[in-house]
Amino acid sequence: MRSRRRHPLLVPVLLCALAVLAARPGSDGDGDADAGAEVVRLYQEAAAATQRYENGRQEADARRAEAQRYEAQLDRQREEIAVLDDDLGRIARTQYRGGGQLPLTAQMLLAEDPERLMRGQRVLWRADLAVNNALAKSRRAEARLAADEAEARAAWRELERRNAGLAALKQKIERKLEAARSRLRGRSEASASAGSCPGSVRIDQPELHFTGSWVAPVETYDLSASFGSGGSRWANRHTGQDFAVPLGTPVRAVGAGQVVKVSCGGAFGIQVVLRHAGGYYTQYAHLAGLAVDQGDRVETGQWIGQSGSTGNSTGPHLHFEVRVTPETGSALDPVPWLARHGVTV
Repeated sequence: MRSRRRHPLLVPVLLCALAVLAARPGSDGDGDADAGAEVVRLYQEAAAATQRYENGRQEADARRAEAQRYEAQLDRQREEIAVLDDDLGRIARTQYRGGGQLPLTAQMLLAEDPERLMRGQRVLWRADLAVNNALAKSRRAEARLAADEAEARAAWRELERRNAGLAALKQKIERKLEAARSRLRGRSEASASAGSCPGSVRIDQPELHFTGSWVAPVETYDLSASFGSGGSRWANRHTGQDFAVPLGTPVRAVGAGQVVKVSCGGAFGIQVVLRHAGGYYTQYAHLAGLAVDQGDRVETGQWIGQSGSTGNSTGPHLHFEVRVTPETGSALDPVPWLARHGVTV
């Protein structure tokens, strides 16, 4: 049974982090070094494109809100024009009230005395003024309506054009990511099969602003196989907690410590083991790439590698263990251990 846990993660940061996929030149040879440089370039391009996508998406959201404001304004103007039309009809009807159906001008011609004639002139003047004002107001409202409708149509056309561009950019990003992940998968699996670690790559770490001393090993994940669960893939019981994540996801040190083991090959594939204060150790297995070397000191939340599917694995994920020794056979259930350190997964 899978439980779900989500945390916010900016796409550009994620893509930049994946630049660690490129290994340092070593025993792999110049060909693999060139391949690593290509992977870095792909992820850098994807990161830049993603930033443009995010900026464009925010502009599109603003444009959509503006177009919706136009629509609301147009609705109000249509209501005002409908009221003006009613007023014009009401004014016209008043000119025929009284004296049968004779208009006010006819009534003035038939007036029997000057006072009645003057009264009719005043009524006619007021009626004409009201009609002229109402007509002018209606014409102005209709002109504003026409202009605002044209502006609203232009806004929606611009929004559609922008959305089409963003969709194309997103597809381009996805293609680049898939290409880079495919290269990473091939290189990491080849290294794990040969039992030769590809070597770590030093990257610019994100600014670490954690409120606590401990964090989850990955930022965005689904929980999959849990501690103690059975299965044909393990000799006895599952000795850790699996975090299902896409290949290449940055893996973080759950707490400050020191790298005591970096190895490749075997059931765990590419793995890192850290020693923490209090005599505890944490293991990060099935990695695709490394960002630390044995003996390095790390801080809470520091990126130490990238998730993968090396070793005894059926798909991309991080296998995370908590131990009382650096070796297998001393594992604790990591979920309550993290909870005791203020981390809920």
